[in-house]
Amino acid sequence: MFHSRLGCSSISFRHQDLDTALGTMKGLGFEEIDLGALPGVCDHVPYELDGAAVAAVSQEVVASGVRVRSVNGDIGDLNAVLDADGQDARRRHLDALLTLTANIRAKALVLPCGALDHNPVRSVEGDLDLIAAQLAAAGRRAAEFGVELWTESLHFLRFCWNLERAGLLADRLAGSGVGIVMDFSHITAAGEDVQAYLDRHPGRISHVHLRDAVPGNINLSIGNGEADFAGGLKRLAADGYTGHFSLELETRDVTHDERPAAAAKAASFITDLI
Repeated sequence: MFHSRLGCSSISFRHQDLDTALGTMKGLGFEEIDLGALPGVCDHVPYELDGAAVAAVSQEVVASGVRVRSVNGDIGDLNAVLDADGQDARRRHLDALLTLTANIRAKALVLPCGALDHNPVRSVEGDLDLIAAQLAAAGRRAAEFGVELWTESLHFLRFCWNLERAGLLADRLAGSGVGIVMDFSHITAAGEDVQAYLDRHPGRISHVHLRDAVPGNINLSIGNGEADFAGGLKRLAADGYTGHFSLELETRDVTHDERPAAAAKAASFITDLI
């Protein structure tokens, strides 16, 4: 029904509990999903992720029969300066998310590219160094669990919010094995050009998120904004991109009741472009 490389993030149905959201996506015909684990954005995975919570979510996802591409999580602000207790808590949270990722046979854990703030904690260069070091270390730990580590960059709401900072982070991550998740909506919301983004990240894209946007607003349904999906997908194909795509429809221009139909419409549109 939809292209085999096109999935749907559970964030698209964050208003539903996990079991209902899994059923909604399966019912629409999606065979692959991304699992949202972002506190304050999607509560399908508890932020207090102890062993019991990891086991419960793992069982629920595996029982659904859907294929999981990635877990979209958060272990706190990667440019924050932590004391020893904070570092220990971060390591425990990372290991819990990696355990979940491995349990549900997802390919990767996705982490953000810094705090929900464009202002540096210390300095732009210093914060970028710290974020890259944290991501590289998380990538090494992920490899021990048999999964990959990706970061969503650029992200309009995060520290690496524009093309310049995303590019500087990518430079620092070169050779680390950490993949880059490209999101059409964040590029557009930042006022950046998709082609320029791909020029700056040749061969570095591991996954692609799909949502529409206009400058300053990331929360639009596909077709209601200015994101250049046709040009971007054509360029990705020309560049040899063989990864997957995910509808992350965290939109605010449709009602909850309209979300399934909007997701199906978006999936058909993107399938034709792929």
